[in-house]
Amino acid sequence: MRRRVLASRRTQRGIALMVAILLVAFATILAAAIGFKSAMSARRGSATLALDQSVLIAEAAEALAAYALREDRKAGNQFDYQGEAWGQPLGPVEVVPGIVLEAYVEDATGRFNLNSLIGQDNKVDQRILKELEALMQSLDIEPKWASMIADWIDEDSQPLPDGAEDSAYAAQDPPYRAANTFITSPSELLALPGFGRDRYLKLAPYVSALPPAANKINVCSASPALLDALIGETHREFSTDVQRVAKSRESGCFPTLDEYRASFGGDTDALNRINQRVSQTSDYYRLTSIVTIGSADFNLYSLLQRDGNGQVHVLMRSFTPD
Repeated sequence: MRRRVLASRRTQRGIALMVAILLVAFATILAAAIGFKSAMSARRGSATLALDQSVLIAEAAEALAAYALREDRKAGNQFDYQGEAWGQPLGPVEVVPGIVLEAYVEDATGRFNLNSLIGQDNKVDQRILKELEALMQSLDIEPKWASMIADWIDEDSQPLPDGAEDSAYAAQDPPYRAANTFITSPSELLALPGFGRDRYLKLAPYVSALPPAANKINVCSASPALLDALIGETHREFSTDVQRVAKSRESGCFPTLDEYRASFGGDTDALNRINQRVSQTSDYYRLTSIVTIGSADFNLYSLLQRDGNGQVHVLMRSFTPD
């Protein structure tokens, strides 16, 4: 009898020990879950605060850029080129402890505006289309893609020679349709069937997506390849000596409108055409703001417009580059 009682007590102690182990395990799991949830909530709160701080600081960068552009207009400068005060990079500067800002402004008018392919009659402007073809040819991109881009933007469903409309896009997997409206980012070119990343990376530094009315290109900041493309397919005056162009632009506008017109060699028809396409001042600028908080970077890309009164407006903000 005594043996049975001892065996029963041992069994009870074993069961109690197992229950205690299980309770400790459950408590550990519960504490870990609560701790993980609390840590994630704190991390989300910290990330949200960092995002809010970054946006506010990037907006401050927009205000600084707007001030520089307004002062440039007040000074009555006849040229807009990257070497002016507005074109000088800002920072890196520590705004508050632990938060660093870098920012720089680029002249968006120095690029080929893809939306300018569509004229005031809502049809493709063949002269501007030829300019884009010449630019592509100088970049070793097949000129046919210019027509594809024009068809992507124009509102009709009739494809240009070498172009494409809905039937070409419906054959893709998955199928889709042509946008048939103005684009907001050059990255939309990646939607063209077969255009591909390599061609996009070649073309992206030379094009922009501005309002269609912004059809003038600033010769002071246009790339040598674009300057030559505006003259004609075979012209290579500026792109053969890129270093000379860069050196000349360190101290002022190059080429000025008079210098650029001289490169046409007295071609009256070309001069009449180009007078409507070039200027030596700019209305549209692209601001890149880089905010660093701890080990995290936040980028904001802002499209700025300076109107005729010198006031600067933010037309668009994006968290990703073109």
